Amino acid sequence: MRAKSALGLLLLLNGAVAGAAVQTVDCGRLLDVKAGVWRERVSVVIDNGVVKSVAPTGAAKGDIDLSGQSCLPGLIDMHVHLTGESHKEVETLRMKLSQDVADDAYRSVAYAERTLKAGFTTVRDLGAGDGLNVSLKRAINSGAIPGPRMYTSGTAIATTGGHGDGTNGLSRELGKAVGHPTPYDGVINGPDQAREAVRARYKEGADLIKITATGGVLSQAASGQNSQFTDEELKAIAATAKDYGFRVAVHAHGVEGIKRALRAGLDSIEHGSYMDDEAIALFKKHGAYYVPTISAGRYVAEKAKDPEFFSPMVRPKAAAIGPLIQATFGKAYKAGVKIAFGTDAGVFPHGENAREFAYMVEAGMPALEAIRSATLNAAELLNQGSRLGSVEPGYAADIVAVSGDPLKDIRVLQQVQFVMKDGVVFKR
Repeated sequence: MRAKSALGLLLLLNGAVAGAAVQTVDCGRLLDVKAGVWRERVSVVIDNGVVKSVAPTGAAKGDIDLSGQSCLPGLIDMHVHLTGESHKEVETLRMKLSQDVADDAYRSVAYAERTLKAGFTTVRDLGAGDGLNVSLKRAINSGAIPGPRMYTSGTAIATTGGHGDGTNGLSRELGKAVGHPTPYDGVINGPDQAREAVRARYKEGADLIKITATGGVLSQAASGQNSQFTDEELKAIAATAKDYGFRVAVHAHGVEGIKRALRAGLDSIEHGSYMDDEAIALFKKHGAYYVPTISAGRYVAEKAKDPEFFSPMVRPKAAAIGPLIQATFGKAYKAGVKIAFGTDAGVFPHGENAREFAYMVEAGMPALEAIRSATLNAAELLNQGSRLGSVEPGYAADIVAVSGDPLKDIRVLQQVQFVMKDGVVFKR
């Protein structure tokens, strides 16, 4: 009894309000994301965190009054890094030299809560060292801390010297002292080590696999787009991931790396900055999803103008690659590529995820389709389409509310006023 009381107090102190076993939410209107229409004056009945019914509001008043607001399903961000956040080069170096893994863990608690209160009730966390994102997921699932529902890749998988090899940029002396990272650390060479790395993620408690198929912007390495996995390594990852029931998210800026990953049958491409018409055709042929992360691109492009923010190795990559993503997204959407919402939050401050919607609309995607990318499409890519991404019977009771109409002004999603996850209110 004492432990339950302590947990309840902790939730209340962090802004969560535990829901009754059965409760009713009265919405002024509810967006039916499948039909693409508003349902006026709707009551949602919730039983133990699951939607029981959705019906016109009756005479009886519900437990939660959102009659003056617009309700939507909880939002889903398919690309975040909840255990870190970008800082200026000097601050980043200081933190690496003076702080421990536990420091990152404590900061991640605030990042998780900020993300949830921004209306994102589910996220896909694509890479963290030391098992931090897996531990954060467990803490949230246990109710110890508030945060979004997490699907994690554990440690991302890279190749030696590639984007994701944490020993990049070290002096030879320090590199010798640290030693070569192994598949367990997420660094591989060859098909056998690729298989070992996937199995290590299973052992680690990951929900999916994330690989870095090309160079990246923020790694201390020269290229931001060169291919970094062989076809044989990609095929080994694809086959082993299938054996373990994993889907595979692929960081890829360069076009050759994008094409290799798509030909290998991997599930989503993150960033996709240099995709061309042939790559678009491969997306459509294999049914893969594109997760654009426009927000991160715009953020690094802006910070590249500050000579003190990024290292000399990173700055030219940020200036060259960052500005490409929004236009690439627009081209991919118009060509019929499947899009799932993702931001790369952590590259920019957590909690600002909803800015991505405005960037998507700027690039030519209608507001309804942008919202669907963060609900129905994201849930499908997570293989959770029967329980997430919509407010209907049998689905998790994830509801957010805003003032105004996001179909007319998508920017209102940057001002979420109510957040419920699994029937528990975290913001009202």
